[in-house]
Amino acid sequence: MLDNRFDPAAVEDRIYQSWVEAGAFKAGRPERAGAEPYCIVIPPPNVTGSLHMGHALNNTLQDILCRFERMRGKDVLWQVGTDHAGIATQMVVERQLAERQLPGRRDMGRTAFVERIWAWKEESGGTIINQLKKLGASCDWSRERFTMDEGLSRAVLKVFVRLYKEGLIYKDKRLVNWDPKFQSAISDLEVLQVEVKGHLWHLRYPLADGVTYEHPIAFDENDQPYEFETRDYIVVATTRPETMLGDTAVAVHPEDPRYQGLVAAGAKVRLPLVGRLIPIVPDEYSDPTKGTGAVKITPAHDFNDFEVGRRHDLPMINVLDAEARITLAGNEDFLAGAQPGAELDAALALDGLSREAARKAIVALLEERGVLDRIEPHTHMVPHGDRSNVVIEPWLTDQWYVDAHTLAQPALAAVREGRTNFVPKNWEKTYFEWLENIQPWCVSRQLWWGHQIPAWYGPDGTVFVEETEEAAVAAALAHCVQNGIITDAEAQELAADPEKRAALITRDEDVLDTWFSSALWPFSTLGWPDESAEVARFYPTTVLITGFDIIFFWVARMMMMGLHFMPDVPFKDVYIHALVRDEKGAKMSKSKGNVIDPLDLVSKYGADALRFTLAAMAAQGRDIKLAPARVEGYRNFSTKLWNAARFAEMNGCGRDPAFVPRNAESRLNRWILSETQKAGTEITQALEAYRFNEAAGAAYRFVWNIFCDWYLELAKPVFNGNGGWKDETRATTAFVLDEILKMLHPFMPFLTEELWARTAETGAPRASLLALAEWPALEGLEAPDAEAEIGWLLDLITEIRSVRAEMNVPAGAQLPLVLVGVPEEVRERVVVWLDTLTRLARLSSIAFEAEAPAGSVQIVVRGETAALPLAGVIDMEAEGARLAKELAKARDDIAKVDAKLGNADFIKRAPEEVIEEQRERRESASERAAKIGEALARLGRAG
Repeated sequence: MLDNRFDPAAVEDRIYQSWVEAGAFKAGRPERAGAEPYCIVIPPPNVTGSLHMGHALNNTLQDILCRFERMRGKDVLWQVGTDHAGIATQMVVERQLAERQLPGRRDMGRTAFVERIWAWKEESGGTIINQLKKLGASCDWSRERFTMDEGLSRAVLKVFVRLYKEGLIYKDKRLVNWDPKFQSAISDLEVLQVEVKGHLWHLRYPLADGVTYEHPIAFDENDQPYEFETRDYIVVATTRPETMLGDTAVAVHPEDPRYQGLVAAGAKVRLPLVGRLIPIVPDEYSDPTKGTGAVKITPAHDFNDFEVGRRHDLPMINVLDAEARITLAGNEDFLAGAQPGAELDAALALDGLSREAARKAIVALLEERGVLDRIEPHTHMVPHGDRSNVVIEPWLTDQWYVDAHTLAQPALAAVREGRTNFVPKNWEKTYFEWLENIQPWCVSRQLWWGHQIPAWYGPDGTVFVEETEEAAVAAALAHCVQNGIITDAEAQELAADPEKRAALITRDEDVLDTWFSSALWPFSTLGWPDESAEVARFYPTTVLITGFDIIFFWVARMMMMGLHFMPDVPFKDVYIHALVRDEKGAKMSKSKGNVIDPLDLVSKYGADALRFTLAAMAAQGRDIKLAPARVEGYRNFSTKLWNAARFAEMNGCGRDPAFVPRNAESRLNRWILSETQKAGTEITQALEAYRFNEAAGAAYRFVWNIFCDWYLELAKPVFNGNGGWKDETRATTAFVLDEILKMLHPFMPFLTEELWARTAETGAPRASLLALAEWPALEGLEAPDAEAEIGWLLDLITEIRSVRAEMNVPAGAQLPLVLVGVPEEVRERVVVWLDTLTRLARLSSIAFEAEAPAGSVQIVVRGETAALPLAGVIDMEAEGARLAKELAKARDDIAKVDAKLGNADFIKRAPEEVIEEQRERRESASERAAKIGEALARLGRAG
């Protein structure tokens, strides 16, 4: 006998263990040797990570598809693994060392520190994997991979070396996002833009050689200047005065009339404090509508300035070191062109200062020399490291780069040709924009944890890129002999002595960006570079599910690497899911205190309730506004199904092996079987199209409304009576309940697996776990005659209930019903369902008349007219006044929202979540107004 209630906490671990013991999630099961392969690679979570709501959504959607396709008989591989997370992991272990008062990273050395990280990984690095299991993820755990395991490391080495030898990886000096705390380059994804209240310093850069120009200071109504002043300087504005020491030009727009004469004359300005002469260059980067239209150009410390510098072949002067301190002493680039004297001495005295201290000192020096024009308050976005929390510095340094532009071309073509499809399709535009404007990809990081770059430097600085040190030594020896650095005899001696050979070359200390190894994920996890059976069977993978924020960082790079090293695209479809926000639509963040922990919700409501909530709200292109109350609501859905199963059990509804659904005779049973087929079709088609919310909605409506609320209610008299349909109704109920468990299993695996096992106690034995059962195959159960009868009955009851609610009919009042001019078949339906109709619609009587009585509200159900005489039951006039007042309020609400949404300033300034909330309010008010209007119309027709 089923328990009184379903307790997720009591069964989830037990059920999960039963799946694992049965090998339910393993790909390549013998019985599926000839089945169609289906593969999803998990977006590898950081080994340091713990489950957050984005993970919960992402993995729930993946699991729904994997369970669905597994039940459809496919050979499903959900490839799982974790990412080594370079900076994050190194930071965790360094913090742990500090907390335990152990020697730091640099004290213990690279080898010992990396060993320490591996020990931490084995001890504490699997947290998120266990949390995924709590969520019900049906990954093939026997194939778990790690971006630094032996196989993936071999793949990384092979890819790096091959790209280098093809000229697609190279070393270059460019600007990177530099984290002064970690002293490493970081990716754009690891940079947070933080709004800061700062200042805008306007500086006067004096024109050289006594040059002057007429600068407009007054304009007429047509924006034409009519008053000028003679200036011997140009005003530039900056939020970072400390970088002006590295300025190498001032840029003005080529069509800005204020400066065209200066540009034509080749005029220069003299950089304050330094005395360096720098040119005035025409460049469209400068916006003539902002400020003075002139901008200082510091190519070594600003990404936009770097591009301007390349266009005009400007010097690139780095005035900061790796810790973001001023570095001027011995800085030949800085001293070139500097003018000796007191000003330069004052500037050189800044050497070694931090950015912050240097800023204060430079502003003071500029003010003292009379070149500080003015200071304005200025709120702007400043890049910060997402883990270090320090200001990120655009810094000029030598790094390893991938020629992403070349690799991007096949990746662009693959999506344009439809070999890979984005869902929703609008994300293709984002993909195209990023790849069409792609810059070289910086893949080196100044860390110790990661794949060390397979590059060695010889005695003359020549680089040797090979998969092994032995191969690099051989290449270095050959190079040195060929170039006369050593003789053949010396080469032979070195080759024979391991210690001397090792001293010949020095390995690059940098490691690779973690995105480099994860770019190989769809094929490296399957065993490449070996010619594995998994690569042959499961590549290309079927679908990738991920967030929009890593379309560029991960999706595009997997496309580039997959197309370069494999014969096809890495995946056929890319489903981009939306963000999970809080219930008000705000992005979750620790600083706001609005983060919802998915494991808290699992603990409180069960994994099934959370999973179903996320699926039901995962509409394509729409962010999820998650409130715990929604999860609680779907926990109630679990309870509803559990109680329905208990009701079926109490009424003897056991599975009958002899039951053939197509042979059912009762119209009620034929109707529910037809509805079951319809629900199965809707859910299947929605999942095939990645419309998770529609699939969940179809399942919910069928289970709650059609099966629980209607079918079981209509079946009660059959169960309680002695009629001829009792056995068929019992068998039908058990059959439909089984099909419900199958259809719901991808969404609610724990509840359905438990019911699958428990209901086996009252019927034929189960052939397998539900996780391995066949997806519903329900063709041939259509019953249009049964649907016409039962559907009409349910629509009539529903409409009567709606009218009672709209017209404020007292709950206890029983109303007469008049059916107007209906045909004989409708009269026969009423006779058959008289007791049900009067009970469920709370009717006192049912009559058949040629015309509707006076004072009655009329409803039309499937073309037939029914009337509810309400005169004397409600005050028709008062009810009309109430409805009119409600309609006016609804319209007023619509007008208020329209006023806001029609205000361009509001749309520009309001946060996205506020605008979306207003749109939802309008939609709700519109629906309310339509419903009230319909009720008023009915009341008007009633007279």
